[in-house]
Amino acid sequence: MSKSICVYSSSSNAIPQAYYQTAAELGALIAQHNHILVYGGSNVGLMGELARAVHQQRGKVVGVIPESIRARGVAYEQADELIVTRDLRSRKAVMETRSDAFIALPGGFGTLEEVIEVLTLKQLQAHDKPIVFLNQLGFYVRLFDLFEQFYAQQFTKSQYRQLYYDAPDAASALAYIESYQPTLLESKWS
Repeated sequence: MSKSICVYSSSSNAIPQAYYQTAAELGALIAQHNHILVYGGSNVGLMGELARAVHQQRGKVVGVIPESIRARGVAYEQADELIVTRDLRSRKAVMETRSDAFIALPGGFGTLEEVIEVLTLKQLQAHDKPIVFLNQLGFYVRLFDLFEQFYAQQFTKSQYRQLYYDAPDAASALAYIESYQPTLLESKWS
């Protein structure tokens, strides 16, 4: 069954080349499995690599980009659907509602902010969609260490480890999404 998969990732061209390979692999797999890419709409960094890889395999790309960023000339104008929003908050809302699943490739502050928001919404039971951290080269290890501190000091329930999946590579990220079964977790307040 085809899914719309939202991928959060870096828009920097200055990052190590190894991360581009994973973005290209994920994009190819999304297309080969007849899924739809929903992403931030840029043509640079991992974002651009991902979108081009989907198109190279004849897949569908939905880009969602704020007008202020499109005005900088970095939009992926070849997207099958390019949605231009008034700001970043509107962009996130469109990406969240248009998607059946979320993957965070390595990225910076924006990537982290976006994936943490959907993680928080899932914790609050606003959705039950799969969330995957593509932990290439251990990129998210320190973030997971911080999460473990949250659990240990009871800032959040240890069962919330089930809110997300730590994927070592693109194939396992996609396999998790395709086999995902929602789990009902107890309320944050119970």
